[in-house]
Amino acid sequence: MSKSLNTALLQVDLKWEDPQANRSLFSKEIKALSDEIDLIILPEMFTTGFSMNAEKLAERNDGLSFNWMREMAALKNAAVTGSLIITENGNYYNRLFFVYPDGSYKTYDKRHTFTLAKEDKTYTAGKERLIVDYKGWRICPLICYDLRFPVWARNTKDYDLLIYVANWPNKRVAAWDALLKARAIENMSYCIGINRIGTDGDGYEYSGHSAAYDCLGENLTGENRESPFVEEISLDKDHLEKTRKQLKFLQDRDEFTLK
Repeated sequence: MSKSLNTALLQVDLKWEDPQANRSLFSKEIKALSDEIDLIILPEMFTTGFSMNAEKLAERNDGLSFNWMREMAALKNAAVTGSLIITENGNYYNRLFFVYPDGSYKTYDKRHTFTLAKEDKTYTAGKERLIVDYKGWRICPLICYDLRFPVWARNTKDYDLLIYVANWPNKRVAAWDALLKARAIENMSYCIGINRIGTDGDGYEYSGHSAAYDCLGENLTGENRESPFVEEISLDKDHLEKTRKQLKFLQDRDEFTLK
């Protein structure tokens, strides 16, 4: 068990539908990280950008990009997470992988497919939340549009860290900022959101605003969040536990089940 979790936030200009170029870009950034990193967080569809061209771009669970994640996890002795376009049993999924340093992994399929972009017409929605146990931390990883649905993220499992990997466009970035902070406060949890920057092949612009918030909604990241950046942030379990014990807000949460 570790009282600190050293996280690396990687915000880059993704190359449209070019997995090899994106893997090379991230390889360079990851290799430059400190040896103290425990968790490396990449954006949604980090090898392609937010593409509906699944027939061309989809990989199998054991494809090149997944194996690259395993290589990076082994190289830095750290967990790596981010989502990929995956094909399985005739369906396509926007699938997040949480890869442990030893190469084992867990997956989460995006629950809320983005109907405005017709993601629901291409990708099959997931049905189950994922809670990851890692170094004494309980982590709930989610994907982009899931951010708009607080019930799905509600902290009924006493997780310590909520993660959103995203391709969230600039025109709605004010909502991204507000909702990330709200998810941290209402769930008395650390909350990290990783977005991309640049312009994708469909002409949508992205301004980043990747951020980490503590359980009181304090922003732990730097001021300039609209350019490429790699930031290493240490999360403090003692701070989290002390705040929860003092304020006890989670004890008053509503009881419910998700269908």
